[in-house]
Amino acid sequence: MNSFNPTFCLFLILLIQACTPAPEEKKPVREKDVLSISQEELADKVKGMLVGSAIGDAMGAPTEMWSREAIQMEYGWVENLDSMVREVSPEGIWKLNLPAGGTTDDTRWKKLMFEYLEKQDEPDLNPREFSLHIIREYEQYFQDFKSLKPEEMEALEFANLRVLWLQEWYKVSLPVGENDLMAYQRALGKFYGGEMVCAGLLYSPAIGVRYPGQPEKAYEQAYHLSLYDIGYAKDISALSAAMTASAMTANGDKMKLLDVLRSVDPESFFKSRLVGRSSYRALQTALSIAKEVNTGRSTEKEFSTAGSSKESAMKRAFTLLDQHLQDMPFHAGEIHLQVLTAMLVSDFDFQDSLTFLVNFGRDNDTTAAILGAILGAFHGYEKLPDAMKNQVLTVNKNLLDIDLNALAEKQTAHIQSLYAWPE
Repeated sequence: MNSFNPTFCLFLILLIQACTPAPEEKKPVREKDVLSISQEELADKVKGMLVGSAIGDAMGAPTEMWSREAIQMEYGWVENLDSMVREVSPEGIWKLNLPAGGTTDDTRWKKLMFEYLEKQDEPDLNPREFSLHIIREYEQYFQDFKSLKPEEMEALEFANLRVLWLQEWYKVSLPVGENDLMAYQRALGKFYGGEMVCAGLLYSPAIGVRYPGQPEKAYEQAYHLSLYDIGYAKDISALSAAMTASAMTANGDKMKLLDVLRSVDPESFFKSRLVGRSSYRALQTALSIAKEVNTGRSTEKEFSTAGSSKESAMKRAFTLLDQHLQDMPFHAGEIHLQVLTAMLVSDFDFQDSLTFLVNFGRDNDTTAAILGAILGAFHGYEKLPDAMKNQVLTVNKNLLDIDLNALAEKQTAHIQSLYAWPE
C-alpha cells in the first residue's frame, strides 16, 4: 500500500486553484442622476438643437463668406431658406446647386458627433476615443479611392471632398490616438495654419444636449474634446456646449443663457493674469452694441427693437460689429461675438437671430448653425418655424443622406439610458 504524500497533495491543490478561473470582478453600479425635464421635453430639445442648427446652416449656406453687398445684390434681405448656386468644397456643400434646405460641414459635424456620442455609455467622455472616431471616419472615406476607376470623375470628386474635409483633423487625431504628446503639440500648432479657427464650435452644442441643465458638466466635457482648438477658442467652444445644456432647462428664461457666460468657468479663465477672460469681453461688447442699437433700452433683460424696423436696427448693429472683425472670418472670437450680438439684438427670437447673422455675412452658415443649435435647444423643436424645419429635414434626408429625425431619436434614446427618471 502506497504511503500518503502531503507534498504531492499540496502541489495538486495549488495546480487546481491555478487552473480555476478567478471570479469576475463586478463593476460598481453607477448611481444615475435624475433629470429635471421629462422624457418628452428631452426629445423636443435634442431635436430642436439638431434641426435648429441645420436650419441655421441651410440659411447661411447659399452666401457663406460673401460680403453684405454681394448678398444684397443676389438675394436681397434674407429672411428664409433659399437655393444655392455655389461651388462645391470640402468644408462647404458637396453637391452643386442644392435646393433650399441644403447644408454644409456644420451639419455634418453634428452628425459625426452624434454618432460618437451614441457609443459612449459613461457620463465622462474620452478624448482619445473621440480622436479614434475621427480617424476611423477619415480612413473609411479613404477606402473609396481603392474601388474607383479614373473615368469615374464624379465619384472621384466626391471621395476627394470627403477626404479633404477631415484631412486636417486626421493629422491632429493621429498623435492623440497614439498618446504622443509632442507629436500632438506639433500637429495642433499647424492645424489650418495655426489660426484660432472655430473647430470645437462646429460640434460642441451637440455635446451640450447630453447634459440637460448641467452647464458646468457640459463645459468640462466639451473642453476635454476641444482637441483642435487653441487658446481661448477652447473656452468659447466649451461655453457653447454649456449654453446649450442650460437652454434645455431654461423654461424661457433668457438670462439663464447669459448667466452661463459669467458663472461657468471650471478652467479659471477669469483668473488669467493681465488678460482675464476674452470670451467675457465678447459678451460685454455684445451687450454694449445691443444697448446702443435698441434705443431707450438700458437693461440686459430688455432687448427689443421697439421704435425702429428690425432690418434698420440690425444694420446699425452691423456697423458696430464691423469694428471688431478679425483677419479670418472663421476666427472663434469673432464668431462668438456675432452669435451673442445676434441673440441680444433680436431678443433671442429664433428666426430673427438667424436673419441677423445671415445678412451680416462673413462665416454666416457657421454662426447661424451655432446660434440655431443653442436657440433650437432653448425653444424646442415644436416651436421652430414649420416650413423651415420640414424643408431641412426633407433635403438632408433625400439628397445628403443625413436623416436628422433618426439621429435625434437615437441620441434621445441614448441620453435617456444615462439618467434616472422620476416615477
